[in-house]
Order: sequence, then C-alpha cells, then structure tokens
Amino acid sequence: MTDPSGIQAASIRRFLLSPAGGATALLLASLAGLVLANSAWAAGYAALITTPMRLSILGAHGPETLEAWVSDGLMTLFFLVVILEIKTEIVSGHLSSLRRIALPLIGALGGMVVPALLYLLVTYGHSETMRGWAIPVATDAAFTLPIILALERHVSPGARIWLMALAIFDDVLGIVVIALFYGSAPYWPAMVAALLASIALIGANRVGVRTLWGYGLGCVLLWGALLASGLHPTLAGVVTGLCLPATTHGKDAAQASPLARASAALSPFVTWVVLPLFGFMNVGVSLAGVHAGMMLDAVPLGIMAGLVIGKPAGVFGATVVCTRLKITTLPAQTPMPMLFGLSLLCGIGFTISLFIANLAFSETWLVTSAKIGIFAGSVLSAIMGWLWLRFLHGRNALPPQQTGV
Repeated sequence: MTDPSGIQAASIRRFLLSPAGGATALLLASLAGLVLANSAWAAGYAALITTPMRLSILGAHGPETLEAWVSDGLMTLFFLVVILEIKTEIVSGHLSSLRRIALPLIGALGGMVVPALLYLLVTYGHSETMRGWAIPVATDAAFTLPIILALERHVSPGARIWLMALAIFDDVLGIVVIALFYGSAPYWPAMVAALLASIALIGANRVGVRTLWGYGLGCVLLWGALLASGLHPTLAGVVTGLCLPATTHGKDAAQASPLARASAALSPFVTWVVLPLFGFMNVGVSLAGVHAGMMLDAVPLGIMAGLVIGKPAGVFGATVVCTRLKITTLPAQTPMPMLFGLSLLCGIGFTISLFIANLAFSETWLVTSAKIGIFAGSVLSAIMGWLWLRFLHGRNALPPQQTGV
C-alpha cells in the first residue's frame, strides 16, 4: 500500500522547491505587512521596520534602519542570484546564442522605454513626480512564472523560456537604471576603492580562483565601497555574479562550478527569506484616507498606465518589429496571440518596482501613491493576461503531449 504521509511529504517538498512556493511566500509576507500596517498593531509594525541599525563607512552614512538593511543589504543577494541565473542560461542554457538572446532582450528594451515614456507623459509638469519614471519598467518573474505554469498547455514551453528570459533581462536593465539614475553624488575615494575591489574580483576569475569565500569577501568589500561612493550598494551583487566562474577544469572538474554552488546555496535563502522580508517591510502601507479618486493622481495613474498599457505595447511591439525584420524568430509553437497574452503579463511589476519607488521618492505620500499604483497595475495586468491566455487565445491550446518545461 502507498503511504499517504509519504505522498503528502513529497507534495510539500515539490511545492517548497517550485516557483509557486516562493511566489506564495512573497505574497503572504507582503499581505502580512499590509494587514499589520492597517491594524491595531500598526505602531508596532512601524517600530519594527524602523528599528535603528546605523552604520558609517568611510565617513558616509549607510543603512540606518532594519528596512534599509533589507533593501540595501540583503537585496544584494537577490541581484546576485538574478545575475547567476542569466549567466547560467548564457553559458549553457536557453540563451547560449546571440539569436536566442536577441528576442527577449529586445522585448525587454521595448518594455522599458514605452512604459517610462508613458509615465513621463502622464506626470509631465510635476517635477517631483517625474523622478519615478523607472517604476513601471520592471517585470516580476516571481509572480509571472507561477501564472504561466498554472496555464499549462495554454502556454508553450518555448514561450515560458522567452518570458522568463525577458523578466531576467528586465531585472538586469532595472539594476542599470538604479546605478545610473538613483545614486547620490559620488565620493571619489570610495569610487576608487570600489574599482579596486572590482578589479580584484575580475582578477580572481582570471587566475582561476574557485573558492566561494574569496568572492564572498570581495563582494562584502565592494558593497561597503559602493555604499560610501554614492552608487547603490546592491551593484556589488551584479559585479560578483558576473565574476563567479561558470566552468570547472583540472582537478576540480568533478565538482560543480562556483557559479552553480553559489546559486544552489543562495537561491533558497533569497526565495524564502530575502524576498518575503522585502515584501513584508515594503508593502506595509497605511490605507487610511485612501480612496478610489487617488487612482487618478499623477503617480498612481502614470504607473498603472505604464504597467497595463506601456509594458505590453513595448514588449509586443518590439518583438513584432524584431521578427518582421528577420532579426530573430518566435519560439516554437508560439503564435502572435499567445505572445500578446504573455506581453500583458509583463505588466506585473512588484519587487523591482517597489525597490525603485523607495529610491525615487523621499516624500512618504509619494511612496504610498506609487505603491498603490504598483498594486493596482500589477493586479490588472495579471487578470488581463490570464483571461486572454486562458479563455481567448486558450481556445487554441496546445495538445497535452506538447506541454512541459
């Protein structure tokens, strides 16, 4: 007889290791923050996330609260894991050729430019709000992946890979935007220190260093230098991820590569600790005094327009142009109607959008308005994409034998 407890334990393990499990943890933690911020425990919640934790590096003030440590410190690991994922795909996965890279990369670029322009159009004339132009440029893979997996045969395997690659490129482009537009005035001695730390990491890669602790130490030193320099310290995760060797050789050939070992070690921690903490501390917005009319304010309206209209228009438009010019081709079994539905899902912006909102605005009311726009735009995008793929395009679903990842 089959042991029911064994089947249940196996199901739990599969859920914990699945993208849906991580997305559920992020969603529940975010909802917990939102509920606490609007409950009798609101004061305690606020006191928790603003717990003083001050740090000074080279005369520069670092993170000063628990919330800031999560956003500026632990989120470095999130960006590191993102880079490790895309580097793995480029080295030996679905992005191992320029032709395969071109389609999601061009789609990601289109999905960045159009939402940003649409946001600027809506907020034009309000200088304090225009600084949030980058908020609607991101696609959150943590939420899009479970949705397309749940759609099963309504989304082809090639289309899933395309959307995940596009979401990863979105994250990378978001990191670049943060570095270029949301840092403070540079402190040049610290910039030199950051450059030297980066050179040391590159050198470690070149000479064949395979121990993770060396790269970990370099990442910590680079993070501190970037923090003092005025650039956003999470860039340390990007640089470290790019420098981690993706191959093995010689006597280490039987072991996993440093990149694979780092990804295996960090991904569960990022999925189950870092992202839920980030959601818990950043989604806790008081809804006191919030009403439907606020959706028409410049910031939430611009963000919703960017996510719901700008993202699909930019992604789908750029992809159509790319294929019409014969730059690349669509994934196998992925017709244009399916691609349009996936482009609608690209409007689900959450983690990076919230991250940029906190950097773009210093006024609390603007941050609150931005978060309202992010939630509303992401929910609308998810519903529209689901309905299109499940019921409109879904009438042309793939046969069951053609499903799979």
